[in-house]
Amino acid sequence: MPGKTIQELIEKLDPEKALNEIALGIKTLFPLLDQESRLNFVVSLIGDAGADKVASLVNL
Repeated sequence: MPGKTIQELIEKLDPEKALNEIALGIKTLFPLLDQESRLNFVVSLIGDAGADKVASLVNL
């Protein structure tokens, strides 16, 4: 029997609780990733706002 996907688990939670759980998971994963992977993840969340705006996020 295959395990549940993250999406399936999220759909069963209250939206606020789901975001809190996602944040905990990301805090665990981010230190394991390189900067490019983290940036790609953030860009995928906010969409491609253009290279200038993404580059400015790196300096924050």
